[in-house]
Amino acid sequence: MPRFALLAAALLLLPPAALAHDGAGVAGGFASGVLHPLMGPDHVAAMVAVGLWGAVLGAPAIWVLPVAFPLVMALGGALGVAGVPLPGIETGIAASALALGLAVALAIRPPLWAAALVVAAFAVFHGHAHGAEMPGAASPLAYAAGFVLATGLLHLAGIGIGALSRWPAGRALVRAGGGAIALAGLAFLTGAA
Repeated sequence: MPRFALLAAALLLLPPAALAHDGAGVAGGFASGVLHPLMGPDHVAAMVAVGLWGAVLGAPAIWVLPVAFPLVMALGGALGVAGVPLPGIETGIAASALALGLAVALAIRPPLWAAALVVAAFAVFHGHAHGAEMPGAASPLAYAAGFVLATGLLHLAGIGIGALSRWPAGRALVRAGGGAIALAGLAFLTGAA
């Protein structure tokens, strides 16, 4: 588990210049789909936060939130591929890191349906961004499978880190991580990142 936590922490430290929203230099297919969410620190922060929040909330949220996100994200991806306009995509993605980070930092404990609804709403923005930026030469199914897999792995990283919340010192660390994600989200939102 410590290696998993270190990998997740390293992913959170990716430079802001690596934003995944330019679509440049992507050849297409499964590997491109896997790399797309990993190359945007805004995506990484929000997706790790989903796993963290699920872990903080405990069962069944620990699995419901990380399953709901990619399912709804795939729907958002289909909307993006179809060219259905969605205003405020970048704002929604940045706001997701801010809101989900705050949910972890403040240990907000809404009913499961409300937490799942929040996660699902943000997933639409992330999915739309992935779908709209899918390279023209990409195999849509392979690309989608790649970005859904990478998303799931980022959620698992959050769950792994969130497992530390079993201990008092770990709870403080997890909440601090949520605060860091919220601050990153604020930076994404204000354009400082």
